[in-house]
Amino acid sequence: MQKKEEGKSKKKRERWFVYILRCRDGTFYTGITNDLKRRCQQHNKGSGARYTRTRLPVRLIFSKSCRNRTEALVRECAIKSLSRKKKKGLIKKTRAYRIT
Repeated sequence: MQKKEEGKSKKKRERWFVYILRCRDGTFYTGITNDLKRRCQQHNKGSGARYTRTRLPVRLIFSKSCRNRTEALVRECAIKSLSRKKKKGLIKKTRAYRIT
């Protein structure tokens, strides 16, 4: 029983991220992960999403920490529904916030 509880607490502590990559052709790719560094490496090695494989290299231009996988999925869906112009605004707003 104790192992089960430990597994649950580990899952609760696990951070998830929603992220946006800029592909070589200038397009954006949005996804979620619990390990940004590993996921970006996967994308750049060609073992990430099918979309990014033909658009290498990719560069991480936005990430947002989420409390859990569900929140990350909701944010991913919201970002994917944005127009390109609004995605650029989100990226710019986040960068400006980090600088100040």
